[in-house]
Amino acid sequence: MFKKIIMALATTTLVASPIVTAQAQAAPDRHEVSRTTVNHKANGRTVVKKQTVVRKDTHRDNGRRWAKGQRFDKRYATNYRVVNNYRDYRLSAPPRGYQWVRSGNDAVLIAITSGIIGAVVGSAIR
Repeated sequence: MFKKIIMALATTTLVASPIVTAQAQAAPDRHEVSRTTVNHKANGRTVVKKQTVVRKDTHRDNGRRWAKGQRFDKRYATNYRVVNNYRDYRLSAPPRGYQWVRSGNDAVLIAITSGIIGAVVGSAIR
């Protein structure tokens, strides 16, 4: 009985693996996590549950997450805009030589001459 279960799982794995890799190659902006749990019941039955969670990466800016000290490049920023009305978004006044810019829903404080990021405020702009 146990050998039959192992053989069935091995066959399923061999058959399903090309399908899973094809789906992963077709959608690179998706993140897929699968979890398999095996429960052995007292009556001798085995219950196998496979749960797959697919998440679309919407919180990323073209694969970039801005951090202090990085160099900001507006080519990788989604919805790039210079924020002149920073008070409307409850942002502090930028120091001399800096400006607030928008990247997605984030406000990023960058040095005008070098492009180095001084601060990142997540979800500040809606």
